[in-house]
Amino acid sequence: MATPHTQEQLEQMMKQFIAACRQAGLKVTHQRTEIYRQLLLMPDHPTAETVHKRLLPALPSISLDTVYRTLTTLEQHNLVARIQTAESQARFEAVYAPHHHLICSRCKRVMDFHWPAIDTLALPPDLAKWGVIDSKTIVIYGVCASCAGR
Repeated sequence: MATPHTQEQLEQMMKQFIAACRQAGLKVTHQRTEIYRQLLLMPDHPTAETVHKRLLPALPSISLDTVYRTLTTLEQHNLVARIQTAESQARFEAVYAPHHHLICSRCKRVMDFHWPAIDTLALPPDLAKWGVIDSKTIVIYGVCASCAGR
């Protein structure tokens, strides 16, 4: 399971984010960096609406539209990822290391997990006919321990 980041790790990830923005030709704005920082600080894979609500105390003038547009731009540059869930709302996370997701079908909580054995497996040969694979991500659905215990 993913563990919270140390302050040193957060600073390093923010430096990498800023460098990646510059390399992609994106302006490094306060709003962009705060949206990305929010995704790093809160590993609950928030929706755009949740990111917006969390940013309002520090950035009262930020609009929900700005959050949506920023997340879309960062996703297009592979700096954030959209999590595919069974819900209708998209959830987002900062891109920093390969990992997979567990999603509770009851409470909808999304958790990261690492599975090095899967990451190193070759894909089935017949997928080569499909085209070029950019990445592979496992999403496992089930019922988390908290919900199962209720």
